[in-house]
Amino acid sequence: MDWLYLITAGLLEVIGVIGLKRVAQKNNWTNNLILIGGFLLSFNLLIKAMNTIPLATAYAVWTGIGTVGAAIVGMLFFRESRSWLRMGCILGVIFSVVGLKLVG
Repeated sequence: MDWLYLITAGLLEVIGVIGLKRVAQKNNWTNNLILIGGFLLSFNLLIKAMNTIPLATAYAVWTGIGTVGAAIVGMLFFRESRSWLRMGCILGVIFSVVGLKLVG
């Protein structure tokens, strides 16, 4: 169950980052609610996940999901670069997080 909490926390972090980008574009109540709600829910689930998942593993997975998710959202919705180098770096993050999980 803690892994489900952790994965959901990572996805909610992406929601918080979307809110952050939207607040930067237009500061209103809706965008602030997305920002604050996404991060608050994400942190709460991260705390629950850390009951059994080691700190380094939980944090690496959480930030990895957030990093990769934010990069993908940026490319799909905010017209950010889709270069091969960027894609390679995203794969590097994924492999690094999986590696930490395997050795942790």
